[in-house]
This record gives sequence, structure tokens and C-alpha cells, in this order.
Amino acid sequence: MYRLLARSIFLLGTATLLCACGFALRGTEGFAVPEDWKSMYLVTHNPNNEFSREVSTRFAANGVQWQDKSDANYRLVLGRERFEQRNLSLNSEARAAEFELTMFSQFSVQDNSGNEVMPPAEAQVVKYMENDPRNVVGKAEEVRILKAEMRTELAQQIMRRIAFFAASTQG
Repeated sequence: MYRLLARSIFLLGTATLLCACGFALRGTEGFAVPEDWKSMYLVTHNPNNEFSREVSTRFAANGVQWQDKSDANYRLVLGRERFEQRNLSLNSEARAAEFELTMFSQFSVQDNSGNEVMPPAEAQVVKYMENDPRNVVGKAEEVRILKAEMRTELAQQIMRRIAFFAASTQG
């Protein structure tokens, strides 16, 4: 009985300390979006690709409700996700030792009449990774995981920039 009580007090104390120091799980930070910006329509070349789904999920998690084109206050025009990989350095065997991975996309916001509210901007995420030429399967899996992380960061960056822009236009 005392053990259960001690464990409960310890867990409660730990949770309180973590909250008090500002700890938050990665990706759970909220962005304050003005109320009229919470009604949006997503314009994208492929609504079912991973990037469009990630953007849709990220915005919905921050209170944005996706509406039909005629009902939405704003339209988020999302460009294609582009991914580039380039060699940064070579090893003694003239094989790539380090890669730079870049993912970027353009976006803009229009009002419900199609007028540009937020001019086209580009969001970009850059990551670096070391390469082991003897582990091709592991490298491919690491690139896949990094691309998923980059996609999430790109969607968060777009969300932050639009939230900041929307807040700055409010009187």
C-alpha cells in the first residue's frame, strides 16, 4: 500500500517538475492561429501524398478545420515537395562519406475570393548524414526515416510561418 502511494507521489512530482521546466514532447507545440484563419481549404497537386497528409494533420492539430472550397475563409496553396541529396565529402575510396539532404516546398495563402493574402514563400529543411558505403540497406532506411522527419519539420515550419503571418495581420 505504501509502495503504491510512494510511486504515485513520485510520478506526480516528476510530472509537475517536467511541466514546470517547460518540457514538451517533440511536435506537440501549439501555434496560435486567429479564429478566422481556422477555416481553410487545401489546394495541392496530390492530396493523398505523404506531404499533403502531413500538412493537413499538422494544421488540424493546431485547430484548423479543413472546409470545402466555397466554405473556407482561406486557401493554402501548397507546392510540390522537392527533395535533393548531394555529396558533401568523399572518403579515401572516392565514395560519398557525407550527404546533405534538402527538402523544400513553396506555399501561399489566398482569401476565399482567390486574392493573394500571403505571398508565395518557400519553406526548407536541411539535414546531414554520414554514409557507410558497405551498408546500402541501412543507408536507404536512414534516408527514408530522415525524409519522414524532414516532411514533419517542413509542415511545422509552414504552420509556424502562416500562424505568425496571420497573427501579425490582426489588429
